[in-house]
Amino acid sequence: MLRTAFAALAALLLASAVQAQPLDGRLKRIAETKTIAIAHRTDAMPFSFTDDSKQVTGFTVDLCKRVVASIERQINVPGLQIKWVPVTSQNRFAVVASGQADLECGASTVTLSRLRQVDFSSFIFVETTSLLVKSASGLQSFADVAGKKIAVVAGTTNERAVQAQLKRRQISATVVPMASREQAFEALESGAADAFASDRLLLLGSFVKAKDPKAMAILGDELSMEPYGIALPRGDASLRLAVNTGLSQVFGSGEIGELFKTWFGQLGRPSVVLEVNYLLGTIPD
Repeated sequence: MLRTAFAALAALLLASAVQAQPLDGRLKRIAETKTIAIAHRTDAMPFSFTDDSKQVTGFTVDLCKRVVASIERQINVPGLQIKWVPVTSQNRFAVVASGQADLECGASTVTLSRLRQVDFSSFIFVETTSLLVKSASGLQSFADVAGKKIAVVAGTTNERAVQAQLKRRQISATVVPMASREQAFEALESGAADAFASDRLLLLGSFVKAKDPKAMAILGDELSMEPYGIALPRGDASLRLAVNTGLSQVFGSGEIGELFKTWFGQLGRPSVVLEVNYLLGTIPD
């Protein structure tokens, strides 16, 4: 009860801080047009994807809808319209930086190199890089990939994580960059690759759609930590504060638990790392 009361007070103070400042940057344009443009992935299940009805959905999408509801209250502009902008893993940050979208709600890891192009919100999730293989392949751990081909989505943190682990462990394997998650998964299914490296939950989302899910397995190795954030335009302090205020409200209430249960309930409780992340994300004024 005390934590909930503290979180509610902190969120109220943060919202007041946003309202006390005159609107500028993207936030001013959002208020004037009553529209907020959100970049989303079509293939990052269960975080951001389009379902069979072509609706934009996922954990991060639901989280961002709650952030938009908070921004409505902060700037006193009810009924903001969301313009959904589909992006790929290659162009997602350029779309935000160029102004085509105000934020990106997907499965994007915060890195120093990406911070040269965009800003990020508080962390919204913490993932790890893992390997998806065929159950009959005989691969039991990352140490078994010597001489094998590992498919990755080109330009992702997963590609860098695999390269770094191969170098550190002195394992000789071929990393095969692919243009999309679909191509990487198809390479694994067809035998063109022996493994597919990606974020663990994204791999789960991939093999749900496999021709034979039982023929697939995720190895236990965790090759990197992947802290996710909402990508934002660089230098726009007002929008970043508004987004983090919204996240603080969600993290400090029971909403984040409900979202986790909806999308990841089969995994049990959030990890200790995630629970600490959401506690720290409830930012005091």
